[in-house]
Amino acid sequence: MLRKLSAVLLIVAMVFVIGCAAHTHKVGHGAVFNRTNVERQWYILYGLVPLHDIDTQAMADGKRNYEITTQITLVDFIYRVLFYPATITCRTVTVTR
Repeated sequence: MLRKLSAVLLIVAMVFVIGCAAHTHKVGHGAVFNRTNVERQWYILYGLVPLHDIDTQAMADGKRNYEITTQITLVDFIYRVLFYPATITCRTVTVTR
């Protein structure tokens, strides 16, 4: 019983820690409207080598004022757990114009 409770508490704690891994950059005056574009950035070797580049300026549709938020969401965390043996990780990049 104690092992099950410990496992559940560990999972709940990890879900709450996921929300702490976010970083936001303001470009220009920041987001003017509330339109967003979301893409997932994939890495190998536990985040050392990106598999592709995300063009945040293209995601902003050429606007001068926008915000870039990079974060590890719950879906990213699930992918990390599933692909951990293959050293593949990901994060979500959101551009708000």
